[in-house]
Amino acid sequence: MSGAKSNYLAWIAKADHDFLNIQNNLNGPNVPWDTVCFHAQQAAEKLLKAFLVYHGQPFLRTHDLVAILAGCVAIEPSLSALEDDCRRLTYYAVTARYPDDLYEPAETDGREMLVAASRVRRAILVLLPESGRTPPGEAAKGR
Repeated sequence: MSGAKSNYLAWIAKADHDFLNIQNNLNGPNVPWDTVCFHAQQAAEKLLKAFLVYHGQPFLRTHDLVAILAGCVAIEPSLSALEDDCRRLTYYAVTARYPDDLYEPAETDGREMLVAASRVRRAILVLLPESGRTPPGEAAKGR
């Protein structure tokens, strides 16, 4: 396996850390839903980039998941089904990390973004060898 292809597993491991952060927050007494949303976006971003790395493709240095997804779709058109999830998750990359008088993510948002990131995870991992692991906390939740 080439160096670039082997590096994709490191990207997946980093995404797993984001899922672990989410699970740790969900297990806490006071859940910061903005943080859950942020880590869901980050997990999806790293998984999409892992797919591109595996295929030896450069990726944009952006948090815009729709833009990153476009590179993935060029390789595997079926991934276009993730566009809505990517669009919704992208909001939480930057905007939701800063105070906003008009919007603060709620539990519903956090749980929906976790589901969206989990869909991205499943779609990507079935296309990559040696990566069919369940992230921490997902097995217990039946995802």
